[in-house]
Amino acid sequence: MRTQLQHPFSAEKPTAMDTASDHVHSGQGQGIISEVVYFDDQQAVGHILLPLLRQLGKQSRWLLWLTSSRKLSRLWLEQSGLPLGKVVQLRESPAFDTIASMEKALLTGNYSAVLGWFPQELTEEERVRLRDAAQRGGSFGFVMYPQKGFSRQSGQFPSLKIQSTLYH
Repeated sequence: MRTQLQHPFSAEKPTAMDTASDHVHSGQGQGIISEVVYFDDQQAVGHILLPLLRQLGKQSRWLLWLTSSRKLSRLWLEQSGLPLGKVVQLRESPAFDTIASMEKALLTGNYSAVLGWFPQELTEEERVRLRDAAQRGGSFGFVMYPQKGFSRQSGQFPSLKIQSTLYH
């Protein structure tokens, strides 16, 4: 997972979890962008992001999911302990620009977390745009994309997966 954050007040460089914890508990703070790279046969949201999303769901702000054309499962949201009244999903259409949508959502500061699924790794310019928007809006941004070029059978880097029961 790649995390870009800035913490100008500390002589020691904080870890992503330190910054995330401070941000979640204070209900405000500097925004960060984290990239989660996953294999299709592994779970990412349930094991890695779900505890953080539950904490963020306690804030007065929304949780935004920018996803593929599949709809989020209401049952999965309920079982996961996420606040149904605070989860918003925008499903992608052919004219959907996920980068621009994610950037605008992060800038508003109305979302404690914005999760965006992408077909591939972002460019450096896209990362900078999203990082700047997250910092200005004080939001978490999670960039999710599939691992390409590594075979799990070859023993290369076990990574993460989007839980299949997340959608219906």
